[in-house]
Amino acid sequence: MTSELEFFVLIARHGNLSAAARALDLTPPAATKRLAQMENRLGVRLINRTTRSISLTTEGEIYLHYATRILEQMREMEDAVSPHRSAPRGLLRVNATLGFGRTTIAPLVSQFARRYPQVEVQLEVTDKPVDLVDSGFDLAIRFGTLPDNRLNARCVMTNRRFLCASPAYLARHGTPQTLADLTTHHCIIHRQNDEAHAVWRFTHLDQSEVVKVQGMLSSNDGDIVLGWALDGHGILIRSEWDLAKYVESGRLKIVLPDFHLPSADLFVYYPNRRNQSARARAFIDFLVAHFRQPL
Repeated sequence: MTSELEFFVLIARHGNLSAAARALDLTPPAATKRLAQMENRLGVRLINRTTRSISLTTEGEIYLHYATRILEQMREMEDAVSPHRSAPRGLLRVNATLGFGRTTIAPLVSQFARRYPQVEVQLEVTDKPVDLVDSGFDLAIRFGTLPDNRLNARCVMTNRRFLCASPAYLARHGTPQTLADLTTHHCIIHRQNDEAHAVWRFTHLDQSEVVKVQGMLSSNDGDIVLGWALDGHGILIRSEWDLAKYVESGRLKIVLPDFHLPSADLFVYYPNRRNQSARARAFIDFLVAHFRQPL
């Protein structure tokens, strides 16, 4: 019965019967037959199928709701009855932002997997936050706070943000001395989610100040905008966690350090559960230990 629940949840998550078959090491015909057997046993159609896509029927939505909840309760039950197992084990589903997940979290998952070989980690990277509760993730790694009171959060790393530019750019255009000077400079815009991208907010001497900036270059990818700043195209907002090495090497300089931008602390978010799994606790502790090491 458990395998049927897992099979159906995979179909719903992938939105594709062939992808679910690959995840379970089945052939597509075998997966189709397995789904048909489930529907015959239940006496209802769970999925509407066309040549290009699938969608859940009303009965399929109900089945998915209970299947997800039952599987989660079974994982919690196993953790509750064996809290003192020698090593964490089982499936851990992790979500992270696209660029940060690829460049930073993926290598850490590699290290974690060596330390805890009995934990199966599924890392999914997305450009926007996901609903952890509805998507079935154990935890998500994000910069900044998420407005969801169903979640708990643990700060992994404090992360201030600074204005920076290359020495070559500052030599050509001068170093701004006030926030008003920013309006005459080329600013590189990092577009994230639905924020007002060209509006930069600062705090100085307990006063809030807002500057509308402009520039010819913008992107939703952090690595791209960083590359443009290193190439001397303008002034950029960058977090200290990945800025420090460029400041130390002299490739970037901090601009207007007395004007403070909102921080982008790194958090691990997880559903509000009384019995968090040992594998989730181990992974969170692993991240905290890594990011609190000196740069």
